[in-house]
Amino acid sequence: METVRILDIKKETHDVMHIIAEKPSNLSFQPGQATDVSIAKPKWEDEKRPFTFTSLPKENQLEFVIKIYPDHDGVTDQIGKLERGDSLNIGDVYGAIEYKEEGIFIAGGAGVTPFISILKSLDEENKIGNNKLIFGNKKYEDIIHRECFEKLLGKNMINVLSDEERTGCEKGFINKEIIKKAQEEGKNQYIYLCGPPKMMESVLRELKELGVEEKYIVKEDFG
Repeated sequence: METVRILDIKKETHDVMHIIAEKPSNLSFQPGQATDVSIAKPKWEDEKRPFTFTSLPKENQLEFVIKIYPDHDGVTDQIGKLERGDSLNIGDVYGAIEYKEEGIFIAGGAGVTPFISILKSLDEENKIGNNKLIFGNKKYEDIIHRECFEKLLGKNMINVLSDEERTGCEKGFINKEIIKKAQEEGKNQYIYLCGPPKMMESVLRELKELGVEEKYIVKEDFG
């Protein structure tokens, strides 16, 4: 693993941190990929967790968007207490989510992180096209990168809130009716899926009922 210094750290939402860190000169990755991260402090260096790069590969710094779970008293709780100048250990690059062609991105909570770099990269190349994002959260305040996604996708950003009713958002959980509305009729579209295990299992069942073939589902779980 390689040690990198935190250049900036701030809150993205009430329970999500946005970290900017140094980038090792020999590090390369594709949008959507991740690495194992640990905190470069005694007792925490061996506690590795997978986090997705949310910066673009060409940028000379690394970015991570990490949800904090204070009640777990674990790695993310400690990350929430880090400051500028602290350090992280970065491992090898891996990850199965790779952009193939235009489709529907389906995310639950912090599972959206692999899609941040992918969508930013597509925007850089003027290839956003008709890609859509169905994003499930508990409340409006939980929506990670909301303004960025709204700017990139416009009406193609579909927010689904389980615990709150809000104008312009779907209420409940991501289901086949919401997915079907986003699908283009008569076209096989790729579905990019990432989120907590229960959410992913539920969405996979819905996709099966909609007749989406497995070869069109690109999935990973960094929930």
